[in-house]
Amino acid sequence: MKQLIDEAKLLIFDLDGTLYEDTDHFDYYCRLMQQRVADDKKQAFWDTYENMKKGTHPVAIGKVYDIKNDTSVTVDPMTLQVTKVTSFDGEDWQEERIKQEYAGELVYDFERLIAIGDGWWLPYATAMHFGLKQSDTWECYNATKEYMVTDQFNLTKTPGLKDGLIRLKEEKKLVLLTNSEREDVKRLLNELELEGIFHALFTEGHKPLKTKEKMQTILDEFGVQPHEAVSIGDNFINEIAPALLMGLKAIYIQPNRIEVDHENLIIIPTLTNAL
Repeated sequence: MKQLIDEAKLLIFDLDGTLYEDTDHFDYYCRLMQQRVADDKKQAFWDTYENMKKGTHPVAIGKVYDIKNDTSVTVDPMTLQVTKVTSFDGEDWQEERIKQEYAGELVYDFERLIAIGDGWWLPYATAMHFGLKQSDTWECYNATKEYMVTDQFNLTKTPGLKDGLIRLKEEKKLVLLTNSEREDVKRLLNELELEGIFHALFTEGHKPLKTKEKMQTILDEFGVQPHEAVSIGDNFINEIAPALLMGLKAIYIQPNRIEVDHENLIIIPTLTNAL
């Protein structure tokens, strides 16, 4: 990994799950939405979410949740072709049905097809299945973001991260590309004591839908070729696969063992002391 970073001129970092790795706020988000379902569904709501986190439910990180069909969709992130579809209750679709419903490349639209790239989307998928409205999820999401900047919530600072970024900044351009809104990003960076370290902040990135577009903008702005840049994040769908397809190198933060083989990819469990 050291060689990959040493050779790069530009490092593009994700925020959630990358510069901090806490997950308690996902549970908080889910609890807020659980309160909005009928009493007789509350336990099933939470149990479903817990099974998603454990990986024992069809909907899981790395899958795509189809709100319309209430299905878990497995997509090859490098080709965007659907390889498997499973109902919310665990029944696999026949190949012919898959071809009819999901012909061609899958396009994530944030309305129907939701890429479950990180822990934020598991509560969301649970809420959609149990009949909540998108306005409910948005209100609970905003409430969670507000909670994250109160004294009740403390972000865990990744050991060695700040010093490592400061050293890298002496020779490389550091950019943050995140789906979060700018004010939330500023508050989180302040909490993590990372304010002022990045050369540029690209917020509301609409990843994965606009990942390639945003990364190309960053490359152009800093006059860097794709092979001279590294995308660093915990979401394979959002920031790793698109980067590799563009010719960038990538560092995928994934604590669980995963089988992905690519000459320009390195997988690490955490950023702790990695920089």
